[in-house]
This record gives sequence, structure tokens and C-alpha cells, in this order.
Amino acid sequence: MADISMKHLRYFDSLARYGHFGRAAEACSISQPALSVQVKELEEILSVMLVERGGRQIQLTNTGRKLANHVRNILQSVEDLDGIARASRTPLGGQLRIGIIPTVAPYTLPAFIKGLTAHFPGLEIMPREAVTQKLIMELMHGRLDAAVLALPISDPLLNELPLFNEEFVLVRPVEDADKPVPRPEMLREMRLLLLEEGHCFRDQALSFCNISLSSPTELMEGSSLSTLVQMVAAGIGVTLIPEMAVPIETRSASVSTARLPGLKASRTVGFVWRKTNPLSDQLTQIAEVFRSACTNQPVP
Repeated sequence: MADISMKHLRYFDSLARYGHFGRAAEACSISQPALSVQVKELEEILSVMLVERGGRQIQLTNTGRKLANHVRNILQSVEDLDGIARASRTPLGGQLRIGIIPTVAPYTLPAFIKGLTAHFPGLEIMPREAVTQKLIMELMHGRLDAAVLALPISDPLLNELPLFNEEFVLVRPVEDADKPVPRPEMLREMRLLLLEEGHCFRDQALSFCNISLSSPTELMEGSSLSTLVQMVAAGIGVTLIPEMAVPIETRSASVSTARLPGLKASRTVGFVWRKTNPLSDQLTQIAEVFRSACTNQPVP
């Protein structure tokens, strides 16, 4: 057993999470053959088969599934050792691995990083942009210290700290600027442009407009808010974007913006981290720096 390394455990954990050698290798920033070799070595050390090989997807054996849970606990404990050491340092230093969803990251990262550098000059900030589900998974497995997400997440293992609310803004072609602003229910009858599946902002927009995927409404998708706004400028349809995105995304597009009448569409942006994270007190301070960067309010 002395021959088992952290590398063996990390690579096996990645394979167990992704169920695919290629994606697991990509997540570990190594080649697929290198990951395969490490997993095979772990099987030889333990004298047991952990993975059923064959086809594009892989399956863990019964022993592999049992081992995967223990491996994750071991990796989490190792991550917590680092957290305990970092929490004892004054001021806070080392790496800060923070995830941010794509509908927040481009509009807040510069000010957030500037604020963090001012308050915690010893921090090495390592941002990670990804959709909500990926960030939650990486939080759970100790690959991130915290994440900026749209709340609620409602997971008993995670702390949620609401930071601020922001409204959704309707983006229309510039020639529609003088037309009456449609009520939310009218958007169901229009060509609505949405982010592709996996983005929480897509789900929030669908919910606000009371649109189900089985509805006959004509929907079109884009990979980013920037793409959606440019599609609106081309006359393809209309879209909703968060208020923080308006200054950046509309400055180079021939579009008009309007606030929707009636019930306001909005989201709550918050800071999320594992309840067991030893850096909990420091992460609360970091969350306040993020709030200050987004709202221009001083850090308490």
C-alpha cells in the first residue's frame, strides 16, 4: 500500500467523476495514455480491477465504486490540511481557487481581483469560469475553495451567502427602441434568444417567461451573452441579459435596452463554499470584497 501516490488517487477520482478517460485526462491536464497508466498501476497495486474498459464510456466495478467514495474523502482531507494551514496565516496567503459562472465572470473579475489584491496581497488568485453544475461538483471535490453562483443552490453541504440582487434587461433591435415594452408573457410569442443548455441564466429566463421546453415557442441558442446580443443586433430576435452585462455587451451592438414592466425579473448572486472548509471565516471576508467590487460599496 505504500506505493499508492496522491497522483494515483487524483487520476482515479477524475476518471470516476467523468466516466471517460479523455475527459478525465483533460481535467487533470495530462494525456489520456498517462492517466490510463496511472489507473492501471493503482489496480495492480491493489490487485483488483476498478474499471470495466470498453467503448467510449467506462463503468466502475463494484469495488471501484466503493473505492471512489474513500478516495474522495482522502483527497478532501488532504485539501483540508492545506486549508487549515492557510487559515492560520495572517494575512491570508497562498492560492485562492474560485469559480465564477459565465454570466458573472466577464463583468466582475477585473474589479474583484483588484480588490482582493488590495486587501490580501499574499493571495494568488486562480479563477475558474464554468457553468453552475460543474462548479458545484468541483466545490464538493475540493478542487475549488469557493464559487460565485446564482442562488439558491440549496445543498446542505454548502454555505450560501447572498451578495446582491440584479434585474434582467430586455435587449431588442435598435429600431424597436420606441415601441412599447412587451410584458413578460408576450415574450413567449416572440423569437427569444437564450444561452445554451447548462447555463442557470437560461433556466431563470425560461422560468420568468413561463416557458417550458415543450412549448411551441421559437427559441434560439447562443454560447455567450455577447453572442446573444450580436444576434439581436442582426435582427434575429430578442433576449434577456443581467443588468451587470449591459454596459459591456451593448456598447458595440446596434440594440436598444428596456426594463420589463410589471413583476421584475431578477436573480440573486451569491458566494458559496463547503461548510467543512477551514477557510470559512476568510471566505466570508473575500465575499464582502466581491460584493464591494460589484456594488461600489466599501468593504465592512
